[in-house]
Amino acid sequence: MGTWDIGPFDNDTAADFAGDLDEATMEELESMIRRVLKRSADPADYLITPDAERAVAAAALVAAQHPDGEPACSNYGPSEPLPELPAELRMLAVGALDRVVDERSEIVELWGEATNGPRWRQGITRLRDVLDPPIPPQEEALFEI
Repeated sequence: MGTWDIGPFDNDTAADFAGDLDEATMEELESMIRRVLKRSADPADYLITPDAERAVAAAALVAAQHPDGEPACSNYGPSEPLPELPAELRMLAVGALDRVVDERSEIVELWGEATNGPRWRQGITRLRDVLDPPIPPQEEALFEI
């Protein structure tokens, strides 16, 4: 089937990754998520679609544990609970998401041609904003210089 919607687990690769997480021991989960994020955050290589799909899914799991995050639950996400992931994974997830939407990413090309491409990109931006909230602009200066 490939990809059926824009969500982090709405494709075969991410759903398979969720299945791998469900089959892993509790001790293996963090390292599996970290490995996926590190591989995708590496700026040296062209990012192929399967790596990008796993990275988005892993980033969604990290974001789900953030106080402002939304549950990463879907019919295709992990069915088993995850341990508390270290907060340091947030910046690694941000780096991976930045690479997913980079010009050297195959998936950004594919979604660029799709009808739901803008909605997919908005979903990536929402995940990134949870992990690394943008600084709101200051409306007026508190004092003059």
